Amino acid sequence: MAGHWRAWVRCSQLLWHVLRGAYTARARLPQLDAAQRQVLVQQWAQGFLVRAGVTLCIKGQPVTQGPLLLVANHQSWLDIPTLHAGQYCRFISKAEIAQWPIVGRLAAAAGTLFIRRGSRRATQRTVQAMVQALQDGDHLAVFPEGTVGNGRDLLPFHGNTLQAAIDADVAVQPVALTFVEGRSGQPSYLPCEAYLDEPILRSLWRTLQAEGLVAVVHYGPPEKAEGRDRRTWAHDLQQRVQALRQASVSEASVAR
Repeated sequence: MAGHWRAWVRCSQLLWHVLRGAYTARARLPQLDAAQRQVLVQQWAQGFLVRAGVTLCIKGQPVTQGPLLLVANHQSWLDIPTLHAGQYCRFISKAEIAQWPIVGRLAAAAGTLFIRRGSRRATQRTVQAMVQALQDGDHLAVFPEGTVGNGRDLLPFHGNTLQAAIDADVAVQPVALTFVEGRSGQPSYLPCEAYLDEPILRSLWRTLQAEGLVAVVHYGPPEKAEGRDRRTWAHDLQQRVQALRQASVSEASVAR
């Protein structure tokens, strides 16, 4: 019973936070410069986690000045606000999301780089757009698994988007996202989809009922390609992210 009441309270708080964010994106953000917008987006994301009952834990050292490409695992609907809360970045997302009610406006306000997928030519345009953004000094973020996993195992990392970092000659910083139970320090999969066809609202409801959930963002050392092609680099980065995930859980268990 307590969990259901907690979820309803958090759900109402999140809804209000999202609606206020959409209003701010329309009325206030256009008047701010880039640095001010980035701070506001990060603060909004941090507030989102608080209202969802999730504590943010940062490990490692995020790079604060661009250009940079962040590469992270993708396990839940919480991943984007969690990464934004840790360090502002521009996500790469499919163009259809820009048309979604409220979500599309929030994504655009956060600086999302919308791209079209489905063909080799579209992939080339995506890489070109990313190269330009990196050359402009931006922080970009991608999920090289290409889809949402189950939180337990990493899916193979695809190297297409890494070509942008190679072409722009910029570093990539591996980032591991992990959820743990605050009391036990054990991994938590509540925000993750238990099944591939599970409705997102079910994992949302589980998360809002939880008590003591911690989102760990573990930043690894940035690295450049150093002669590696994108496929080899993608494989190496997958191993880096996996090692960071394991370290996050081990440190959480020891610290409890």
